[in-house]
Amino acid sequence: MIILYTPDGGETQHLDAGRLRASEIQIIERTADAHWRDIQNGMKDGDINAVRAVAFVIKKRTEPSLRLAAFDPFEDELQVKLDLRETRGYIQWALEKYGSDPEALEGAYEEIRDACIDPDAFDGIVAEETAPKDPAPPAATETLSASPSE
Repeated sequence: MIILYTPDGGETQHLDAGRLRASEIQIIERTADAHWRDIQNGMKDGDINAVRAVAFVIKKRTEPSLRLAAFDPFEDELQVKLDLRETRGYIQWALEKYGSDPEALEGAYEEIRDACIDPDAFDGIVAEETAPKDPAPPAATETLSASPSE
């Protein structure tokens, strides 16, 4: 997941929550007073406590002296988006679940596109995932050769 942090009057910062160290996750758990799985689910739901805790720990990478009390963004300054790996996973899930129902599939696609960090890349991923797959390569055939002693 990517957290977009846009401080009032400032430039948007992309905080990549897709790859965290175990020590960072432990700090996030203590900060949010919740288990990591609950925090991950909270991020998906836009829970401000979860999003703020994760954003805070990621910002500490570049601002080690940052304190939680000093990182108090307004709710609309934090937004969670899917990274491209997550987007691909949700597209695959939607295809499996709604592949036989084009209307439901399009509805799922709209939600995923809205949540994706790069809507232009979304269309490319859909094209890749829905393109006909190459058939399995033909099985290798063994050739018989005469032995040198014959």
